[in-house]
Amino acid sequence: MFHVAADKLTVEDLLSFPALQLSVKAGSSGLGRSVSWAQVSELDDPTPWLLGAEILMTTGLAIPRTAAGQRRYLERLDDAGVSALALSAQLHMPPLHDAFFRAAEERGFPVLEVPLAVPFIAVSQEVAAAVQEDARHRLGAQLQVFGSLRWMVAEDLDTPTLLRRLERLSGYDVFLCTPQGRPLLPGVPTPAPEVLPASVDAAPTVPGGFVLPVPAPGGPAGFLVAYERQGAQPAGLAVVQHIATVAALRVAMVRSERETLRREGAETLAELLQEVLDPEAARRRLARHSIEGDTVLIVVRHTPDEALLACLEDHPHLLLTWGEDRYVLGAPELADAIGALPAVTAGMSRPFRPGAALKVAQREALWAVSNAGESGRPLVRYGADATGRWLPDDPTVLTALVDHVLGEVLRYDAQHDSQLLVSARTWMERDRRTETAAAALHIHPNTLAYRLRRFGALSGRDLSTTGALTEVWLAIQAAGALGLTD
Repeated sequence: MFHVAADKLTVEDLLSFPALQLSVKAGSSGLGRSVSWAQVSELDDPTPWLLGAEILMTTGLAIPRTAAGQRRYLERLDDAGVSALALSAQLHMPPLHDAFFRAAEERGFPVLEVPLAVPFIAVSQEVAAAVQEDARHRLGAQLQVFGSLRWMVAEDLDTPTLLRRLERLSGYDVFLCTPQGRPLLPGVPTPAPEVLPASVDAAPTVPGGFVLPVPAPGGPAGFLVAYERQGAQPAGLAVVQHIATVAALRVAMVRSERETLRREGAETLAELLQEVLDPEAARRRLARHSIEGDTVLIVVRHTPDEALLACLEDHPHLLLTWGEDRYVLGAPELADAIGALPAVTAGMSRPFRPGAALKVAQREALWAVSNAGESGRPLVRYGADATGRWLPDDPTVLTALVDHVLGEVLRYDAQHDSQLLVSARTWMERDRRTETAAAALHIHPNTLAYRLRRFGALSGRDLSTTGALTEVWLAIQAAGALGLTD
């Protein structure tokens, strides 16, 4: 038997096997392509049953008669990773058009001729014998990939380190992504979007490697793409399938860890809002979630949980569902990501240090989200307006201010189910333009004028004077900070 000097069989090696008497008809620039098997097929499209790196042999029954058909046939084989096409001399071979040979030359796709005296089984036997050593290498690689499950437990390897070991063992560069092309595991690069299959049932072979789904309950978690590494000895599809299984286990572990952290985070945020954690314990809890430095509290409304979770995925955060609101604690940069969500309504507190009590931040965020809902803005930052700078943080002082200026109005509204405070606030927010404010309230301007007079009488403030107007405006902002104007 002829012995191959290189570590893998190529098309050029087959040409040097004396017993096969193969000759090159076209595509000689691709003679360096590796060969893993020799297969006979007379199908118009055999690619769904191929893995790549095959010599495909045919008597000509499958080859189309037209020039365009012959070109498409060759291009399909090349796209599926077939190493070369071997044609039996004469027999059922149709006339081959110039377009067929041009395609072979353009793509560097070898087209070989097998003499009638050489049966296809002889080619298969020579290829099988030549790749026997490679088969032993592949089996060894499979066993070592199985051993990676022990590494995951015994050595506690992080994901990038684990994948680098598997790459060295398999001879492939490995990429992972979600079905949408996003990163699937931290630290592992994503493939080019165009290589992803349209269906999980698509053939696994792509030029230079394989694409496989990463299994998960309810459907694939994503895709693994493996390309043959230059200068390495690729271990084949079975090894890549094992790597996809290892990736699936890692995805399950990461998802479990994230779910545990999410539950712990919700519990921590609830305890922070209830002020049952001392500052030092709070800082330790937040550090476990990588939350350090300036922190904000954001209240989010009118956003689906899926969109919010996707938005927060790459940011350290705590998330708590409280009634219809979603409370998010994290770095100030979260505001930009949340504010970009479609149809969102959100309010953000001023920054504070980790471990600080959240009562003030909660009032600020609730006021800001109410202001966002009224103004139609996606996200409002508390203190971004000039008024906020003049209000104290102490809720006792704010309560005293509201009661002193607006107490009678609030009590009257509660007893009579009236809207004096809302009417005055809407009028001031629209720069005291009565017709504009009345339109926003869906009432007649004369009705608004009456409400303003009644407001002035109950509060004891003449809204035509600058001093009274300023005092009332600050009191209304304080009431909003306390959540009394929702």
